[in-house]
Amino acid sequence: MKLSHHIASAGLALILAGCASMGDSGEGMVRVKSPHSAADTVSRLEAQVRQRNLAVVARVDHAAGAARVNQTLRPTEVIIFGNPQAGTPLMLCSQVVGIDLPMKALVWVDAQQQTWLGYNDPVWLVRRHGGGDCPAAENVRKALDAIASATVAR
Repeated sequence: MKLSHHIASAGLALILAGCASMGDSGEGMVRVKSPHSAADTVSRLEAQVRQRNLAVVARVDHAAGAARVNQTLRPTEVIIFGNPQAGTPLMLCSQVVGIDLPMKALVWVDAQQQTWLGYNDPVWLVRRHGGGDCPAAENVRKALDAIASATVAR
């Protein structure tokens, strides 16, 4: 009886460990499935960002960079965006959160050809950098969630 209990416990632990690697792995990255192609998702994301009067600081196409060194990478692109109205209150909660600003969003295609949109949870970022309760981070979280939802909407 004890041996079967240990085997069952070990099996449950393996299942739970596998689940922890899916979705938000607890490392602060929010992942959202997109029904659109990577190119369309990036375009939709940029439109949503600009519509909210946020500056697009840069776009980094990692797949294009890989091609320049004769490597192949599935579509993987970062958009860096933000404004001082959102970022400054985060830095007032924890000034060193500035290392992670402006905000970034990643669009990528996984091995199963699923397009994803991911971004760092601002509440997690503030905590990562030693900040405590930060109402501004909750506000930025809501804004990012709205941007992501609108980007992946059908």
